[in-house]
Amino acid sequence: MVEPMSPRDEQVIAAQLGRLPRGVVGIAWRCPCGKPGVVATAPRLPDGTPFPTTYYLTCPRATAECSTLEASGMMAEMTDRLGVDPDLAVGYRRAHEAYLADREALGHVEEIDGISAGGMPTRVKCLHVLAAHSLAAGPGVNPLGDETLAALGEFWRHPCLDEGASSLDEAENGRRHVGQDQG
Repeated sequence: MVEPMSPRDEQVIAAQLGRLPRGVVGIAWRCPCGKPGVVATAPRLPDGTPFPTTYYLTCPRATAECSTLEASGMMAEMTDRLGVDPDLAVGYRRAHEAYLADREALGHVEEIDGISAGGMPTRVKCLHVLAAHSLAAGPGVNPLGDETLAALGEFWRHPCLDEGASSLDEAENGRRHVGQDQG
């Protein structure tokens, strides 16, 4: 369930990302501390750009940890398993279909019809998206997203991004570390 984004949420997300958020339709998951951690994004951004990444991970700690997992080769291992584990492949295809249904509920965009995010349903190309999907949808919807979250551990137990002037710098440094776009 997506909850409305408050002006305070928008400030926190801007600090997390190091920029103003674009096309956010609401908060899809909150950290136990109460801060937004995953946002739901419109399938078409305000400038008209099609945007397939419905669930966008904003938590700097989770984002950095996903990048570390990606660098470890986890995505290639998961993709290889999709080719040899039919049950995993079926579960991942269902995750893809669930993702598409969630996005379609936010609006139809012809250019991205049938395209989800993160490489679904045949490969793994972004753990950030898979983790965000699992956080937003809950356990059991995206098996590889659930695996990603298990590998992250309790990332929220560490201190959250501090508010104030230094938070934008910290968020900006974290974004440079992890790359920029998810999907």
